[in-house]
Parts: sequence; C-alpha cells; structure tokens
Amino acid sequence: MMKETVLQKKSKAFAVRIIRMYQYLCEEKKEFVLSKQVLRSGTSIGANVREAKRAQSKPDFNAKLFISLKEAEETGYWLELLVETDYISKEMFNSIYADCEEIIKLLVTSTKTLKENNSK
Repeated sequence: MMKETVLQKKSKAFAVRIIRMYQYLCEEKKEFVLSKQVLRSGTSIGANVREAKRAQSKPDFNAKLFISLKEAEETGYWLELLVETDYISKEMFNSIYADCEEIIKLLVTSTKTLKENNSK
C-alpha cells in the first residue's frame, strides 16, 4: 500500500468532521438543505484526492486535484452560510473553516506546481 500523503490524511479527517457536522445539523438543528450541500462538497474533496492517486494520466491527475480545489472552495461557501444563518456557532465555524482553508492552501500549492511543471 502506498504511503498516505498529508493532503490525503487531512482531506479524509476533514470529511469525517463534515459528516459529524452533518449528523449534528440534521439531528439537532433539523436543517437538511445546506447540510446536504456541505456534506456533498466536503466529502468530495478527499474522494477526488484519493482518485488522483490512481489517475490514468497526468491530465487526469491534474483534473482530480483541480476538482478537489473547487469542492474545497464550495465547502467554504456553505460553511459561511451555515454560520451566517446561525445553524453553527462561530466556534464550530472557526475550527472547521480553518481546516478547510488549510486544505485549500495545500491544493493551491499542489495545483500551482502542476501548472508550472506542465508549462516546462
């Protein structure tokens, strides 16, 4: 088995946090629309990172990482809406949003490197 990268570990741990937040939102807040959106995009990040591991080609690998980045940005948007509509506390938001931002930074760095390597 290949060694898990920092990005793989962090995106999977983030997905677990998103799933737990989704459970909380459904059970405690009876919120089913925004929570489903954040569940979909928040778990998709790690799924695409994992798919990239077995990419069929360099363009396929690049595409998976760019999709992960787009999903991470979308997740940030849903988290902002959840805190601004008082479905999650500022504390919960600050914690999970910081994780989202960290994943975005890792993905931005990775995709920039890919672009630079492809232009050579």
